Amino acid sequence: MGARQVLRYRALVTNTMFLKPPGARAGALVVAAATLLAVAWVPPSATAGETLTDIKARGFVRCGVSEGIAGFSAKGSSGRWAGLDADFCRAVAAAALGDVEKVTFVPLRASARFPALQLKAIDLLARNTTWTLDREAGLQVHFAGILFYDGQGFMVPAGSRVKSITQLDGATICVEKGTTHERNLADYSAANRIRVTPLVIDSATGVVDAFFAGRCGAYTSDSSQLAAARLLAPGGQSFLIFPERISKEPLGPVVRRGDDDWLTLVRWVLFALVAAEEKGITKATARTPDLGRALRTDSDVARALGTDPDWALRAVESVGNYGEIFERNLGNQSALKLERGLNRLWTQGGLMYPPPMR
Repeated sequence: MGARQVLRYRALVTNTMFLKPPGARAGALVVAAATLLAVAWVPPSATAGETLTDIKARGFVRCGVSEGIAGFSAKGSSGRWAGLDADFCRAVAAAALGDVEKVTFVPLRASARFPALQLKAIDLLARNTTWTLDREAGLQVHFAGILFYDGQGFMVPAGSRVKSITQLDGATICVEKGTTHERNLADYSAANRIRVTPLVIDSATGVVDAFFAGRCGAYTSDSSQLAAARLLAPGGQSFLIFPERISKEPLGPVVRRGDDDWLTLVRWVLFALVAAEEKGITKATARTPDLGRALRTDSDVARALGTDPDWALRAVESVGNYGEIFERNLGNQSALKLERGLNRLWTQGGLMYPPPMR
């Protein structure tokens, strides 16, 4: 049956349901039309979206990351990128292309990250990016999920007499351009009648340098980013991060709007990493027959994703489950030694909750 005939039968069903002709004929027409439509309409075979098609032709995923934020995306002395965001990019490459190393990292300033995505200079943005309605609706992008739950905090020199946010009245505060932190700082200071002078700098490294040079009395950013910056303190200086948080900062990977297939694959790579931890599947045990079975999808689902049934298994065996990635980059195995807090599994009091894969 052609598309024109399908539309005709759909119209028949609709008209019959809402016009309700007299007598038993209405019900018979609905059943007949619905039956014909069900028999005749065969969904087109699913194919990979444009983004994944381009990636396969190119041979690698282009992933937008930070200029260098320890624990998330930072280039080591060997030239290799490391961090939670970097490992997520590798997991996507493993799922999409079958090779964890088939990813090119593109360092971006906060103010350049969305233009790079919109102009197709990158396929995936994984750069400490907060999920907001303004961004998703206004910038025509989709957030694939939440990779890290954070909140905006403040850092001051440890010797400062300022010990809380409320004591920052009259202070100059360093903040990075193109982030949610600019607006949050303005909103919070206005609501609490605190007079502050923002020193807005268009570079993550530039903000840190300005703060360490004493150009501002405090630095505001995601609390995890403050902890990463503290590792770079020159001359053994120590700094205090206030315990207060003035915002919610759900950080997650972002893709362009218009390619639902690519969005679905990226989203479910994230969920697969969390689900693997929930099921006790690690990098070392992912290929164990009994455990690995839980990460395999049937061939029809894999075909709809544009990959093969082992996509999730490859992602986990390449970089580990979410808990392994967190501990390696941000937790006890890292220099940051951050508490997992809200980033624990839902079964452990956190917010990480993967939808079922089947």
